[in-house]
Amino acid sequence: MLKKLETELKIRGFSQETVKAYTRHNNAFLAYIKKKPDSVSEDDLKAYLAFLFSDKRLSSSSVALVRSALLFFYNQVLDKGFLSIKTPKIQRNAPSVLSKQEVKALIDACVTDKSRLLIEFLYSSGLRVSECLNLRVEDIDFDEKICLVKQGKGKKDRITLFSDSLAQSFKAYLDKQGFSSGLIFRNKKAGALSSRNAQKIVSSAALRAGIGKNVTPHKLRHSFATHLLDAGVSIRVIQELLGHSNLQTTQIYTRVSRDHIRNVRSPLDDL
Repeated sequence: MLKKLETELKIRGFSQETVKAYTRHNNAFLAYIKKKPDSVSEDDLKAYLAFLFSDKRLSSSSVALVRSALLFFYNQVLDKGFLSIKTPKIQRNAPSVLSKQEVKALIDACVTDKSRLLIEFLYSSGLRVSECLNLRVEDIDFDEKICLVKQGKGKKDRITLFSDSLAQSFKAYLDKQGFSSGLIFRNKKAGALSSRNAQKIVSSAALRAGIGKNVTPHKLRHSFATHLLDAGVSIRVIQELLGHSNLQTTQIYTRVSRDHIRNVRSPLDDL
């Protein structure tokens, strides 16, 4: 029965990661409830979600993901019409970011050209790590200093920044590696570098730089957005660069941008 779920997800263009996650969550639910999908009730779903909250102590965001996986299967595939299942509102915490000094220290701590280029790319463009690792030389416009992100999250193409200073080191890297097309960040077999390897590159550089924070590729994306906001770039422009479909997702960076707040004049000062 879950084969139908997998097929429906693929037909609708969901990512392979989503297919795996939705299938895994539905398998876990059926193992817990010990029923066949056709006999599952709305109360069964509620009981399972309550179990995840109370016994497994999962976060609101984790349970919300499980809820989405279950409702997709039972409503979209089996047409059950379960409508009254709600979970607590997800609390969006302000993202942790690096200072500009920490970003510079991170870059300076790189020991290979590829490591340095990867970290500079992530920070200068605001790309998600998966987007960065799928980037091809052909996606870079050196004249316009822009980068085309093909089929990013939500299967959307978008354009983002390409740093002036990065262009020169990037060309030198390509010349040294001896290629002018295809994937930019490659493993030893010329395939795409894995997300795990990218994470290791970033965390190792952070360790050498003496940065006490947990530094991830996504934290560089957060830092990119926050530093642009500090520089006075419109939140709408940042939304486009990040590829957010909802402005509310981008507005979370206003919580961590101290410069953005400092530049706002209190109305009391104008009396």
